[in-house]
Amino acid sequence: MGTLFALVAFAAGGVLAVQAGANAQLAKATGSPFTATAMQLAVGVLVLLVVTAATGTLGALAGLPAVPWWHAVGGVASALYVLSTIVLFPRLGAVVTVGLFIAGQMFASLVLDALGQLGVPLRPLGPWEIVGAAAVLGGASAIVVGQSTRQGVRGALARPGLVLFALLAGAALPLQGAVNALLRGDLQAVFPVGVVSFVVATATMATALPVAARFAGTPPLKLNELRTMPWWGWLGGFAGATYVTTVFTAIPVVGASAVVALTVAGQQLASVLVDRFGLLGFPRRGVSKLRLAGVFALLVGVGLIQLL
Repeated sequence: MGTLFALVAFAAGGVLAVQAGANAQLAKATGSPFTATAMQLAVGVLVLLVVTAATGTLGALAGLPAVPWWHAVGGVASALYVLSTIVLFPRLGAVVTVGLFIAGQMFASLVLDALGQLGVPLRPLGPWEIVGAAAVLGGASAIVVGQSTRQGVRGALARPGLVLFALLAGAALPLQGAVNALLRGDLQAVFPVGVVSFVVATATMATALPVAARFAGTPPLKLNELRTMPWWGWLGGFAGATYVTTVFTAIPVVGASAVVALTVAGQQLASVLVDRFGLLGFPRRGVSKLRLAGVFALLVGVGLIQLL
């Protein structure tokens, strides 16, 4: 069972590359990353509602008023993560920001495992788990250095407030998975939890749009260009729903740090393929040896955390 969840988590990380490409297409079609994000989150709600109804678990939502309120707010992390990319990408650079996200995810997941908090089973960290986590962080660092300039890294270090924001945004993702897992225990169903998470994320994003607009501006909408967008531009919501649902179902089985390591490795491996072959509408880019070494270190770290 643990091996199956590990494979699914790895695949879910790869799906995030599809989400990135789809979101880019929708943002281009609408002229606004904010509108694109809100639309993709709404698509995720619809997808999960359909799956929930098809699996006969829609009635589980009736139990929502009886659960602790904070078990239902995991979706806030999704909106925070999206807003952080809007704020940080133009200021720190995409590569450095993603590297900081990975570090934040890894640190938060190790704390959850080591302390057994938020319903995550207590998993004392042994030497191989610590070495594996170090390999994941080292691999992420190699990817950052292999893709960015020294000026980009130095520029990030000169802005500690933004670096802290990126680390906190990354840390919010495993916390979201743990909170959603608690809600699953409350409702005794999987897909209704995804519905709640995405509804909360959509509402939070709508509320935060004025804040996001202050940092990145609000370009005019171009909704008439949606008909020219590739059909797969709508897959971002589906990809996000797949990722969120996988994370909160896998964490209780294989642990928070293993899930984070698996999803990060899957995401980075898929990103290498996207860049190498110019997939999902992205330009073809060369892949440096240092970046490949970083991805290999990620995979080794995953093996140490999950298998030993």
